[in-house]
Amino acid sequence: MTPRMSPPFRADHVGSLLRPAALRRARERFARGEIGAAELGAAEDEAIRGAVEMQRAAGLRSATDGEFRRSSWHMDFIYQLRGITKSDEKLHVRFHNPAGDIEFSPSGLRVVDRIGLDGVVFGTHFEFLKSVVDARITPKQTIPSPSMVYYRGGRAAIDESVYPDLEQFYADLAAAYAKEIAGLARLGCTYLQLDDTSLAYLNDPAQRELVAKMGGDPDRQHLRNISTMNAALAGRPPELTVTTHLCRGNYRSSWVASGGYDFVADALFNELDVDGYFLEFDDERSGGFEPLRFVPKGKYVVLGLVTTKRGELESVDSLRRRIDAAARYVDPDQLCLSPQCGFSSTEEGNELTEDEQRAKLERIVETAALVWG
Repeated sequence: MTPRMSPPFRADHVGSLLRPAALRRARERFARGEIGAAELGAAEDEAIRGAVEMQRAAGLRSATDGEFRRSSWHMDFIYQLRGITKSDEKLHVRFHNPAGDIEFSPSGLRVVDRIGLDGVVFGTHFEFLKSVVDARITPKQTIPSPSMVYYRGGRAAIDESVYPDLEQFYADLAAAYAKEIAGLARLGCTYLQLDDTSLAYLNDPAQRELVAKMGGDPDRQHLRNISTMNAALAGRPPELTVTTHLCRGNYRSSWVASGGYDFVADALFNELDVDGYFLEFDDERSGGFEPLRFVPKGKYVVLGLVTTKRGELESVDSLRRRIDAAARYVDPDQLCLSPQCGFSSTEEGNELTEDEQRAKLERIVETAALVWG
């Protein structure tokens, strides 16, 4: 087994990072009208420079901007698609953790016109990130998967006078994403990640019941989502590596869904046209490694063995044992290591400190070097 010089890297991470205190204060001041957009942007720039340096110092070969310019990992992007507006209605999502449940009530969305794209949604975000990494670091851009648009409202959120046939909705959605992906590639992006909770949620029978209530087909929704993602990726340039990250919910150290990858595994690994998969495997909610037997040659699995939901640091020995367990089902040369999710999928962040975050990234790098060289 050997180190990897191209993404996904043996030691990698999902994307979002804990917001530094100075950035949180700047966002609060902006919300109160005490500073303008230029001052907020300067605070974001400074925080991102610090985040990139932290990732470099930890030994990572890729770096994200920590998603510091967003309040949410997905909605900041989705609301900028033409034809989609923020809904007055609130979504009601129940997250779970060992201490109890947390109610999360973000704004929903409405599809009120044909979906399209004006410009490159995260183009300026990527350009700044690219400008502050050194030659050893690959800038990684994360965007939400197109699956998330339907999953945030279902058929009821899509105006039937605009889309009487959902096939046209999915076609327009894929075309908009294809434009974003092409635009990022033109700006020099060579490492792109599509974040997708739907393909992990659909392993949970309770979530499949929810899809049925939303008007979808719970037995085939994952196939529909994979088809849309493939259409969005069909024209990507060969130099662009694309991965996807699957998650069962990540908000203030809490989760939504449970269940192994068995329900989606065959289609996920053999039909979805991506180069690698960041998979959540940090506790028993994620099931076993058996579904990895479906992974074909030529694709990579980034094992999310290090949890971002608590600060306790995993030992090198425990991580190596779990990598060995996964290698029973897939060639170990197709494996990499990362946290199971981002550290701060929303601006509130998970319940750990920045020092604990850094230690976890360093532990991933340390373990990967011992396993793969």
